[in-house]
Amino acid sequence: MNKDSFSKELFDKAPIVGIIRNLSLEEVKQIIPIFRESGLTTIEITMNTPGAEEIIRYARENESEGLNIGAGTVCTKEDLENALEAGAQFIVTPVISKKVIKSCVKKGIPVFPGGFTPTELYNAWSYGATMVKIYPATSLGHEYIKDLKAPLDKMKVLPTGGINLENMSEFLKAGADGLGIGGQLFDKKLIKEKDWVGLKQHFLKFVEKLHNS
Repeated sequence: MNKDSFSKELFDKAPIVGIIRNLSLEEVKQIIPIFRESGLTTIEITMNTPGAEEIIRYARENESEGLNIGAGTVCTKEDLENALEAGAQFIVTPVISKKVIKSCVKKGIPVFPGGFTPTELYNAWSYGATMVKIYPATSLGHEYIKDLKAPLDKMKVLPTGGINLENMSEFLKAGADGLGIGGQLFDKKLIKEKDWVGLKQHFLKFVEKLHNS
């Protein structure tokens, strides 16, 4: 396995994309080892986080062992180029940008574009998306995943937005292929208080839920 490539095997061990938004490099330096020790394997740094490229570069150079490290909130070709230059191994978008998706497919970079309606999601899938991000997922509820996958059973879906410990099992049982989780996973209070032991316990609850779903 090329260490520069996204590992599906790693993702499948713990199919959660942990979304880091608006955390500092210093905080990320503390969090990533705990994230990995907890058994989580895939982390996304959003491009609208101050210093995102520096954070991605640091993570790839220092913490890439056993982790998939990608970039989120990639809306334009410029965002994409900056993310890939920093070392992102996969790309997540909040919208359907045909240019971004096609460029990733051409380069062999996994891409998870975000959409809401069946047409948007199917279009993204037909452009070559690795998985489609259903966002915001909790506006639609887990039943939407079940309804969507009845006719579109080949499509891989990653519900994101409002997923938490209480509802994650329902989304997985409804047919989600993974979950995108941000603020519910990276608890701001624990991070602000530098309660790293508490944060690890918090991460472990998500891993336990994954394995019991």
